[in-house]
Amino acid sequence: MSSGVAVNLEDIWIRFGDFVAVRDANVNINGGDFFSFLGPSGCGKTTILRAVSGFLDPSEGRVLIGGKDMAGIGPNKRPTALIFQNLALFPLMKVWENISFSMEVAGIGAKERRKRADELLDMIALEGQGDKLPSELSGGQKQRVAIARALCANPDVLLLDEPLSALDLKLRQHMRTELREIQKRVGITFIYITHDQGEALTMSDNVAVMKAGVIDQIDSGHNIYDHPATPFVASFVGENNVFRGKIKSINGNEAIVSTNRSGDLLSRIAPAQLGNLNVGDDAMMFIRPEVLKLGPAEESSKSTISADVMNEEFEGNTFSVFLEGDGGKSIKMSVPNAGQDHISSRGENLSLHYDPSNAVVMPAGELASE
Repeated sequence: MSSGVAVNLEDIWIRFGDFVAVRDANVNINGGDFFSFLGPSGCGKTTILRAVSGFLDPSEGRVLIGGKDMAGIGPNKRPTALIFQNLALFPLMKVWENISFSMEVAGIGAKERRKRADELLDMIALEGQGDKLPSELSGGQKQRVAIARALCANPDVLLLDEPLSALDLKLRQHMRTELREIQKRVGITFIYITHDQGEALTMSDNVAVMKAGVIDQIDSGHNIYDHPATPFVASFVGENNVFRGKIKSINGNEAIVSTNRSGDLLSRIAPAQLGNLNVGDDAMMFIRPEVLKLGPAEESSKSTISADVMNEEFEGNTFSVFLEGDGGKSIKMSVPNAGQDHISSRGENLSLHYDPSNAVVMPAGELASE
């Protein structure tokens, strides 16, 4: 069992001609952590992974692995192993031969290679499968073989580039749990690239959310969900209702937002934006669908929204209710299915309540595209 080493990215810029793929990235990944880069396609997350693995040199800045500057050290000399989306297993080699390929390259005998492959098969819960060909395995099993093959090289850091994207939803969810368990067992540093927020939130110790080459926020999944730093993070990670308006007043870490349709609403200020908001500023307030509650109409409360029902969708474990929303955008409310037939009827006026501590306001900015 290895104890993972730290990976530090210091002032990393990566340019391709005039195009800036990564802009001033600073990331500190603790040894033994499961760290994810999360963002939409083309945001620069795979480019960062290539810089860590040595397949790409940063235009500026330093990559440090275990405190050592990686400048001038090629991919085959770095203490990293990379798992690609397509897994790249050798189709004509048996599973155990695939796993121990790095040992064969190093000139280690078959007996020792087989012993190590069997140990790793045991660890990934595929004991006894070593003599099969990759074509005889399921998608999830191939995934685990690719991980075992990477671990066989004894890397200090395992790099994973969207490795679950080709799997169906149920298997992907199952593999999330497995991958996290494997990482805990081997104890090495995992750096994971994904556009799937469920994967990032489920598995990671910390997550970096990226947008167009820039890291918007680095934090635990819990904090990214509950305390987003920017409108992009708030709208990219999970579902959120956005209310646009201007700051009417500020009191400590709370603000009243004068919204264009829902009146004055009270919210806490995003922790990362304390001190960045002033009265009169354009602002965006976010309330997640699951924190909205139904209740009787109240006198104009600063945490009550009155809106008319547009439609309702039954999703099994929840009802999603869509209401006529702020500035023409619909408001979504999620209500747990407790055995009721439905929540509301089209055109019905509902009074929605929320706890102001569950709302978050920040300066107006760019939202994740729909």
